[in-house]
Formats: sequence, structure tokens, C-alpha cells
Amino acid sequence: MPGASQLDAIISLMAQAHGRDLSCFDQAFLRKTLRHRLASSGSPNAEAYAQRLAVDPQEAEALWRALGITYSEFFRETLTFALLEQLVLPGLLQEMAELGRPELRLWSAAGAAGQEAYSLAILLEELTAGRGQEAAFRIFATDICPDSLAQGQEGLYEAQALQNVRLRHLNGWFTRQGEAYRVVPRLRERVAFSVHDLLDQRLASPAASIYGDFDLVMCSNLLFYYRADIRGLILDRVGRSLRAGGYLVTGQAERAMVEQDQGLRALAPVTAVFRKADQQG
Repeated sequence: MPGASQLDAIISLMAQAHGRDLSCFDQAFLRKTLRHRLASSGSPNAEAYAQRLAVDPQEAEALWRALGITYSEFFRETLTFALLEQLVLPGLLQEMAELGRPELRLWSAAGAAGQEAYSLAILLEELTAGRGQEAAFRIFATDICPDSLAQGQEGLYEAQALQNVRLRHLNGWFTRQGEAYRVVPRLRERVAFSVHDLLDQRLASPAASIYGDFDLVMCSNLLFYYRADIRGLILDRVGRSLRAGGYLVTGQAERAMVEQDQGLRALAPVTAVFRKADQQG
């Protein structure tokens, strides 16, 4: 396991030789990733691995890719999606109708290959159909990885990626293509994919959304990969992109990280669904 001085040396080397900033990551996560890369590259120890990084751009890029988690699932965290389906999304649709708002705006931040965004789109399509009227909504799906976004735009997933998808959702919103399933065009049209870096200080929300003002933002299972101060920056930017009374959804393992934010109130025990204070709150 790399010691503190070895870790600092690798962080410095990656910044100077390859222009990659590893200092933002949680140290436990960084050490774990480095252990995996040491084993994969056949390096006997951290010193040898650092020497390899200095002269091997391909290994430096492999390390960087390993730190860029792009894993997600459809309907990940059952309790969270149950709360969204039964309370949060119906409430937003009702509020939109009562206030005459033109559309719902949702953002899947760091949403990998679109699994999260399409899960939201399926629920909203079914909820609006159940009301007997079509409601306008737009979902912005962003990630830092262009390859993941390209898969999301294509909407093609292996069968094993759909284990959490209900049979009626699978039949209604996917078409089988060999051993894989493709999201139907109607659903793909609901989601706009674009590259966005949550650590970019220039933008609080994706440029494609123009002005943010989201009713709901999902930023799930990302925060715990970063240092506490970086988590705070991400939460601040995401919070500023939410409208007053909007919702933030994180991973359940990240609930305690968000509870300390005074501008967000947990909606229910266990789940990590938070509501931003309204203008009077």
C-alpha cells in the first residue's frame, strides 16, 4: 500500500507529467485504486509504479480512467426510487399543473451511461399517462466520460444491466436486439446527453440546460469518492442549480454527508432524498 509520501509523490507526478489532478480524490479510494493498478501493471511496489508512470502515458491514462467511476444501474436503490415514484414525482407533476409551470426539469449528474436518466424517464412517462394527459419534462444527463455518454445516447444495454427493471417496463420501454436491449426512441428523445465536469468552477449546471433551475437533481454514489472539501463544492454547485423547493437525490451511503447541509432537508428515513428550502425557509 502506498505510504503518505509515496502517495504525495504520485499525485505530484501525475499533475506535472500528465496534467491530471488526483488531489481531489478521497485518499482511501485513491490508495485502493493504486493497489489495483500496481497489481494490473505488474509493478512490485509503489516506487516502481511511480517510475513507470513517469515514462508511460498509457499507464497514466489507465490510472486516470480507473479513478473515473462510470458504473450505474437502472432503478438503483429500491427505496429511493419507490419514494420518487410514489411521492416526489407525483408531487412535482401536481405542483406543475397547479402553478402553470411549462415543464419539469431534471438533471442526472455523473449519471454514467444514462441508466439513472432513463429510469426517471420511465417513471415520468407512466405517471403522466396515468393522469390522462401528457406533461412536458426534460432530463439532462451528464458525465465526464464521453464513452459512457455515447452509450447512453445509443441506449443499448446488455441483458444483465436490466436486472432491476420490472418486466412491464422491459416490455414497454425496450426492444430486444440479440442478447441486448435498446431503449425505445420515445424515451431516448426525453433525455439530452452532454459532457459536464462537476468540478468545473465556471458552471453550476450543465451548459446544455442554459440556466439550471432544476426541479430534481440526482447525484448518486459519487460524493464518497472525493475529499470532504471537494464534496462540499459539488454540493454547493448542485444546490445552486436547484430551484427553491427542488429535490436532491444522492446515494444512501452518502446520506450523512448531505444531512449537514443546512439548506437541504431529508424527506424520509434511510433514503437519501433531500428537499431544498423554499424561498421563505
